[in-house]
Amino acid sequence: MTSPTEARNPRTRQIDRLSTTEILRLINDEDLHVPTAVTAVLDRLAIAVDLAAEALRGGGRVHYFGAGSSGRIGFMDAAELRPTFSAPDGWFCAHQAGGPEALLRAVEAAEDDAAAGEAEARECVRRGDVAVGLSASGRTPYVLGALRGAQAEGGHTVMVTANPNPAGDVADVFVGVDTGPEVIAGSTRMKAATAQKLVLNAFSTAVMIRLGRVYSNLMVSLVATNAKLRNRMVSILMEATGLGRRECEAALVAADGEVKTALVSLLGNAEIAESRRALRSSHDRVRDALAQLSAAPEAHAS
Repeated sequence: MTSPTEARNPRTRQIDRLSTTEILRLINDEDLHVPTAVTAVLDRLAIAVDLAAEALRGGGRVHYFGAGSSGRIGFMDAAELRPTFSAPDGWFCAHQAGGPEALLRAVEAAEDDAAAGEAEARECVRRGDVAVGLSASGRTPYVLGALRGAQAEGGHTVMVTANPNPAGDVADVFVGVDTGPEVIAGSTRMKAATAQKLVLNAFSTAVMIRLGRVYSNLMVSLVATNAKLRNRMVSILMEATGLGRRECEAALVAADGEVKTALVSLLGNAEIAESRRALRSSHDRVRDALAQLSAAPEAHAS
């Protein structure tokens, strides 16, 4: 059975006869269907989020296995988690069919190598880890092989695809986003890839939230790798506390650049050492640390 992503889209059959603006409008109209399709799979995605959060709490890892555009999106998502959430190295591991070379140029035959996917998963996935397969069609041999390998090693498996019709029992959690036929038949770098970007962004962000790496909607686990991000740290403290720049800068310096420690110190009216202890004993969750200090001002909690 052909994947829906390979079918011809009846709405775009005359796209080559349109003006430039009309082409762009038609592409945009098709893109508008993607968020609605993602909405339909949120309950299943929530299961995957909870599995991943549990795995990371227990010392495990999350693996992305993909090919082509799907794999590249997995690499991008994993790479952005350290600067945004201070995710430790190894928490999210991305694997691409064909290896690093395939990130820059297509290595099409690599996606057909189911044995390579299975071998790679069996080498790196451990019991309790979560392996996320990324495949527009839901049938990419490398990805299916990786999920089989992960299951053999005792890992939990998730399939993220633009094909809502699974080819058998491919994963513990099946997230099939029904994006329908592409604007250009088979060009899954378009709607299917957009759906996978939305799903992975939501997935990894929700995991980070569940692990306490966000306070309210602020990036309090931010890693300052440049001047812009160092300035953002101070802005986050100002926003969360309602205090002035000078006081927030001083707290950040006293906390050796640790935003969470500075935040707990300011909101909890506590010494830096006491704030660190509260964070350690509350699994690095700001709200729980503040509750321990019995000093979480309601005015700054939202």
